[in-house]
Amino acid sequence: MLSIKVLDRDNKTIEVSRGEEEVNLVCAREYREGDRIILETDGEPGYLWLQMDDALGRSLVYVTGNVSYSIPFGEKRISYSPKAFYGSPHLITARKAVRPARTAKDYEIKAYRNLAYNINDQHGAANCFPHASANVETRGEAVFAARNAIDGVTVNSSHGEWPYESWGINRQDDAVMRIDFGRTVEVDQVVLYTRADFPHDNWWKKAVLTFSDGSTLDLDMKKSALPHIKDFEKKQINWIEISQLIKSKEPSPFPALTQMEVYGTDLL
Repeated sequence: MLSIKVLDRDNKTIEVSRGEEEVNLVCAREYREGDRIILETDGEPGYLWLQMDDALGRSLVYVTGNVSYSIPFGEKRISYSPKAFYGSPHLITARKAVRPARTAKDYEIKAYRNLAYNINDQHGAANCFPHASANVETRGEAVFAARNAIDGVTVNSSHGEWPYESWGINRQDDAVMRIDFGRTVEVDQVVLYTRADFPHDNWWKKAVLTFSDGSTLDLDMKKSALPHIKDFEKKQINWIEISQLIKSKEPSPFPALTQMEVYGTDLL
C-alpha cells in the first residue's frame, strides 16, 4: 500500500490519496509555507518512481521507510525551476518499479543508468536514496547544497539560481561530498561536471574518489566545461565520496561541482 498526503504547517491534512501499486495525488490549492508532502509505504524497502512535483519530473529511488518532503519557499526555492511548486494544481505520483502484474518486472531496475540521480533529494532527507550530503555547503545557501549535484541539471556556465545551482565548498580545503545509495549497487564509471563560470570560477586539478569497499581512485581534471569521465573495474558499493579537491593556481577561490553521475546497475 502506498499513500501520499499534503500536510500544512499544523499537520492538518490538505489532500490524501492511496493505492496498492501506484498512487496519484492532485493538490488543488496553492502551497503555503510550512506545507510538506508525506509518502507512506508498507515499511518494506523497495524501488519507486517518485515525482514530488510535475514540473520537476520523476526519478527512480530506493525507499526504506516513510518520506517527508518540505515544500521549498524563499531562499530554498531558488535552486529549483521557478515552475516547480508554483500555482495550482500540483500532481504528486509514486509507482512501484517492481509490480507482480509485469512479465519483465525488474527491467527498470536492472538497466545500466546513472544511479546517483535523484530529483527528489533534499537536505537532511531520510529513507529516500540516492542522497547527497557534504561537510560544507557555501554559506548554507540552497543554491550551493550537495543535493544540487545529483538533480540531473548539468548547466555549468554560470552560478547561482536555477539552472545554475551547484555544490559549493565555501573555500574549504577539506570539503567532502558523499552519495549514499541506501543499498548495494555495482558501478564502473563516474562523470563529473565541474562548474565552468570562468573567470569567476577556479577549477580542480585533482580529486580522490573513496568507495564504501575501502578502495580509492585518483582523478586528474582540467579547465573545461566538458564532463570529466573516469572508468574503472566494477565495484559493489553502498556509498561514494569525493574529497581531497586540489584547486589550480588561478586567482579565483571559487571551484564548484555542478553534477556528479555514477553509472552502473542495481543488484537484485
